Amino acid sequence: MADYPIISDVSNFICKVLREKMCPEPIPSPNNIEISSPASQDVDYIVGLYLYDIREEANVALPPAMKKGRVQLQKAPRPYGLYYMLFINGGGQMGLKDPDIQKIIGKAAQIVNDNASVLPNQLQSWLDTQEPPIVLSQAKISLEEKVRVWQAINKPYQISLFYKAAPVFLSSEIVIDTPRVTEATFGLHVTGEQVSEGGS
Repeated sequence: MADYPIISDVSNFICKVLREKMCPEPIPSPNNIEISSPASQDVDYIVGLYLYDIREEANVALPPAMKKGRVQLQKAPRPYGLYYMLFINGGGQMGLKDPDIQKIIGKAAQIVNDNASVLPNQLQSWLDTQEPPIVLSQAKISLEEKVRVWQAINKPYQISLFYKAAPVFLSSEIVIDTPRVTEATFGLHVTGEQVSEGGS
């Protein structure tokens, strides 16, 4: 299963796709799209991708422990959901007007809809296990919850997109030694028919 950089790998994948598909229209340069928090100061970009929450996925079935060598088992990975906000940088809008902002948001939504899944082994090429795709979907949160995300970073609410990437399986480093067979006892039981002799 995927190792701990998978969380960063998912963020980089989303940012990479946005840079490839949004430039040069409506965003002039890939440098104008960044992984960043809206709370960051003195930054000059237009579109930001902000990972604001990580939650364990309680409704996703856990895979069994995996064999590691002949006598070891690796603890089962845990599934997580990554929650993202895609926003327009208020400090670097470069004179953008509301129609421009709506155009950028619309293009970003279109790109995410068209590139809504990625296989873990595309992000970590050394993986030799079949893992389910990581799917990017609209986060099912209310307007009030969106406002609270902005309030948590002391910023006024602005139009933004909210997504969930799941399931993201994170492997464990715990390896369990299984007991070796040190002694075996075998028994052999033969059954046969008893023949009786008689005379007249």
